[in-house]
Amino acid sequence: MNIAILDDYQGVSPQIADWSQLPPNMEVQMFLDHLSDEDALVERLQDFQIIMGMRERTAFPRSLLERLPELHLLITTGGGNASFDTKAATELGIVCCGTGGAGEGPTELTWGLIIGMLRQIPQEVEAAKKGIWGTSVGLGLKGKTLGLLGLGHIGSLVARVGNAFDMNVIAWSQNLTAQRAAECQATLVDKDTLFQESDIVSIHLRLSDRTRGLVAARELDLMKETAYLVNISRGPIVAEADLIDALRRGSIAGAALDTFDVEPLSSEHPLLQLPNVLATPHIGYVTQEAYQAFYQGVIEDIRGYVAGEPIRVINPDVLSSPRLRTPA
Repeated sequence: MNIAILDDYQGVSPQIADWSQLPPNMEVQMFLDHLSDEDALVERLQDFQIIMGMRERTAFPRSLLERLPELHLLITTGGGNASFDTKAATELGIVCCGTGGAGEGPTELTWGLIIGMLRQIPQEVEAAKKGIWGTSVGLGLKGKTLGLLGLGHIGSLVARVGNAFDMNVIAWSQNLTAQRAAECQATLVDKDTLFQESDIVSIHLRLSDRTRGLVAARELDLMKETAYLVNISRGPIVAEADLIDALRRGSIAGAALDTFDVEPLSSEHPLLQLPNVLATPHIGYVTQEAYQAFYQGVIEDIRGYVAGEPIRVINPDVLSSPRLRTPA
């Protein structure tokens, strides 16, 4: 069976996992570059029976899955993948599996971005390299108001660190209760109040029909001119054009972003050109510990599937489907 490992941007998959653990007669090919064109993806992947996608870097909608008749097993790193059409995969008899993870990379990056932005660390590093010693006056965190959109696993950990910095932590999401907020040492407020009072608004929500475009011109206009927006969750939660407009006008002080509508970003994209944006290339989950768990999980998924006992299946209905594609 042929196995494709997609979007290995850093080129680490050959070293970070022991691929010799795979059953014999399996050919593994790693791809470092990203393809988004569907025709190009079909040409590349049409002869692979097993494909691993790194998080949501490459989407697998119905239109693509229908053009991959050799595909038996589709694996995502992590426990689920919103860019995989699992309903279509089930109807086509394709097993979809996930993996475990490790560490708290997204939480850690959130605070790296916040501190980097408020203390202007990237600018100071570049200035120091040019022999310019001290160009900015940073902002401290103590006493500032941290507004969290979402208090799930990551949001609650971000709140914990905010409290350690002696910040005022407030929170809102559609289903958030006062009890849950209190458990996380945060105060539940309404959505408008969160945007009006926060010095930093940090987004920790899943992308869904309810959250797509949740932060748009109206919400950005409620923010203080001195406030900052942080988004490590999913790009489309924020209306990109509205954010660019707000940043250009200076109606907010800046933004720290790890996720975007279309990834990878073009080097000419406005969000990479604006001086009040700190942008990272979706590296919230990119740590050695997480990658080790991801790739080892992929090996375990393949071994289980070939043995006829698939594990971590995220579309379990496929296992009873008459169209189930089984290993030869």
